[in-house]
Amino acid sequence: MEEQAHRGEQDTAPARIPVAISARHVHLTAATVAALFGAGHALRVHTALAQPGQFAAEDTVTLIGPRGRLEAVRVVGPERSANQIELSRSDAILLGIEVPVRESGALLGTPGLRLEGPGGAVELEHGAICAQRHIHMSPADADVLGLRDGEQVEVGVSGHGRSLVFGDVRVRVAPDYRLELHLDTDEGNAAGLHPGDQGLLLTPTAGVARVMRVPPPP
Repeated sequence: MEEQAHRGEQDTAPARIPVAISARHVHLTAATVAALFGAGHALRVHTALAQPGQFAAEDTVTLIGPRGRLEAVRVVGPERSANQIELSRSDAILLGIEVPVRESGALLGTPGLRLEGPGGAVELEHGAICAQRHIHMSPADADVLGLRDGEQVEVGVSGHGRSLVFGDVRVRVAPDYRLELHLDTDEGNAAGLHPGDQGLLLTPTAGVARVMRVPPPP
């Protein structure tokens, strides 16, 4: 994914969370890995990601759409039970497809793309999405924050002259998750985020963003 995790000193306030910018990437099944890279190929770790067991692989593919192509798109491991392509809106426009905003794994009715690797090509009938903004957290984090899995919240991020409040942020809770807000590159750029930035969690919302004053970083 080329997740560029925004690391800084962890704020003692429990509502402050690290922000990760997730660039375009693909999740692949074992069969698709074999078709693109050759039989018996194993994904090679390039960088371990913050969420346990997840990694950006050395392996990359080319995405080909009706109007354009994107080279060197990172594969994220380990292999999955379904192929999924995560794009920003800007990526989708370049490729010439319309991608819906979806949670990971919600692939019904999504468009497909052609994927090319060093060992072959695959035509996917579906799987391309614009990932819904979300926060990973452990049950302990959720207890402290008073949140439940599946809730939607607002998150204010303190950028550099471009601070924003993001609505429709899905809460994801699991025992092995680490606290982290995931945004795509369009969202990160819109907020002017730099390494070390953090988000400030607001109260659960029905989707109407509120203006807030974000305290300056310490």
